[in-house]
Amino acid sequence: MARSRLLPRALADSTFLRVYVLLALALVMIFALALLAITLVDKVRRQHYQEQLAEAPMTLLTAQLEAMAPLERIPWMQRQGAALGMELSLHAMADYPLGYFERARLEAGQTLVRRTEGLHWRLYRRLPGEPRLLRAELTGLGEHQLVALASLLGEWLRAVPPERRAARLERLRSPVIQLRLGDTPPEGLDPQRFASMNDTEVVVRLLPQRWAMSLYLRLPGAAGERQWLEVGPLRAFEPLPVSLLLLVLVLLLVMLAVIIYLIVRGVEARMVRLELAATRIAAGRLDTRVKVEGNDFLSRLGMALNGMAAQVQSLLRGQQDMMRAVSHELRTPVARIRFAVQMVEDMTDDPRVRRQLEGVDADITELDDLVDEILTYARLGSDQSQGAGLETALVECRAMAERVIEGLQPLHAHLDIALAPGAEVEATAEPRYLQRAVQNLVANACRHAESRVRVRVHDEPRLLRIDVEDDGPGVPAAQRGEIFKPFARLDDSRARRSGGYGLGLSIVQKVMAWHGGSVMVDASPALGGARFTLLLPQRSGEPDAA
Repeated sequence: MARSRLLPRALADSTFLRVYVLLALALVMIFALALLAITLVDKVRRQHYQEQLAEAPMTLLTAQLEAMAPLERIPWMQRQGAALGMELSLHAMADYPLGYFERARLEAGQTLVRRTEGLHWRLYRRLPGEPRLLRAELTGLGEHQLVALASLLGEWLRAVPPERRAARLERLRSPVIQLRLGDTPPEGLDPQRFASMNDTEVVVRLLPQRWAMSLYLRLPGAAGERQWLEVGPLRAFEPLPVSLLLLVLVLLLVMLAVIIYLIVRGVEARMVRLELAATRIAAGRLDTRVKVEGNDFLSRLGMALNGMAAQVQSLLRGQQDMMRAVSHELRTPVARIRFAVQMVEDMTDDPRVRRQLEGVDADITELDDLVDEILTYARLGSDQSQGAGLETALVECRAMAERVIEGLQPLHAHLDIALAPGAEVEATAEPRYLQRAVQNLVANACRHAESRVRVRVHDEPRLLRIDVEDDGPGVPAAQRGEIFKPFARLDDSRARRSGGYGLGLSIVQKVMAWHGGSVMVDASPALGGARFTLLLPQRSGEPDAA
């Protein structure tokens, strides 16, 4: 209850909207998680790229340190560190602060890359066959460092015969840095530049269309020939474009939203059909059935609703058949009693006996009227539960009300029963039942009125309204919902004194429900007693064909 108050009215009233909004929120959460996952994936990709980029240089440095004597390593690292723009140092692995997984990766011959707080990079690699760790610390990787690394690579390759250089290059291969040995110079190299080159000079070639660069180095070959070493092309790290990622995510979310919308909309459509069927059954249309499709929980619910309606219809039909049978059976003994009373009345002239016979005859008339009311109530319930249609026609409502008043005025000569002035009003309804409803209301008002009863007919937009008012004691507000129940009486002694059987208002309610209208009661502002109001919706000006 509290949650419903916090929700907007549209969300509180519609299961579909609530489910869809919750799914939309779930999609937003998925969107956020997807962005987080993409960010983490991009970070992992960047880390992997950096480690692959550092693999070849660190392998080259550790390979050269491996071949040196321990006393030569420190001076050599100082010279190379100055040339490469980085700080090189050796450390004992056992004493260096490393995590378990980092130590395992170093022992497996991999290169580690760390980012320090000062935006510096630290590269780690274990020397082959030694429990020592080479650490290289640098602030960034620029063109001069790449040239220096290429020169160092050239020196390393020159130290071995040409036929062994390919094997050395194989140790340095990585997916990021490509190394190739060839016998032809690079394409597009200026002949004059080619003639003036020496074996230690590195040629840098930019490839702007590919956002990359290549380094070329000339090496002495066998029999006075030359070999060319190509390093690259070296491509910068390319993160996934944010616009592309957002577009893909948005398209994914839109597709999911449309699919979920169609699924939930289909479920809600079936639930709406169930709700409509339940509403019709609650209104008394017990012939209503739900179309069952499939064997899911909604189909099983529809089958249960159909079974319930059939069971209620069967029970109600049995009850109404019994009421009709009892009422019909009562008519025969009532007729025999009336015939006997008339015979006794013809056989005697005693005033006391005749007075008693007149009382008995009045009781027989009352019993006969009660049987008629019961039959009418049972017939209305039976027709409504079996889905029988109304044979509607255009009814002149003021003329109908005048006929009702003319029929009841002789029975209540002490009352002023009148129809309030106004224009003629036509309505589409079943003439006989609508007149019976108005007649029951006017008769009920006459039984409780002190001196006046007024009937008013109003023509409102798409609605017919008939008010029946009296100046009697009225109906207490707490009991206004009870008087439309069968055989209901507010005060047994008063009801018995004023007549009535407790079925008249129930018949009115059934007639109005069958027409799709309603009946209600409140206090009369003009006469001070009760005011009963019939509300009959008018959907079209044409009568319906039954």
